[in-house]
Amino acid sequence: MQFQVRVASGQEGELRSLQGWLRNEPATRAATVSLGGTTPAPGSMGQLFDVLEFVTGNGWSAASFVLSVLAWRQTRPRPPRVVIRRGEVEISLAEGSEEEVRALVAALEQGDDTPRQTS
Repeated sequence: MQFQVRVASGQEGELRSLQGWLRNEPATRAATVSLGGTTPAPGSMGQLFDVLEFVTGNGWSAASFVLSVLAWRQTRPRPPRVVIRRGEVEISLAEGSEEEVRALVAALEQGDDTPRQTS
């Protein structure tokens, strides 16, 4: 399974913080979590990292991943909105409500990447 995680604040530091958190969480440690982003325009300095690329195999728990992200958000002075995209589906965790969590887990547990709109 492959998907992207974006921190809505757009701050690379927050993205790196989440990356470190997910790499250290037992529930997500086996996944590959790497920084990704847009290719810099000619003349600009370096790549802008604005997304985490998350790749995982069998035996992975979407619910554990979502709980790890929620736990990370709680450590932030101002919990940022986190946007997770898988295929054409994009889910936002703005408040960490039960409804948001359920929608995200369901989207991540889908067996295929058929486009669905859930927000």
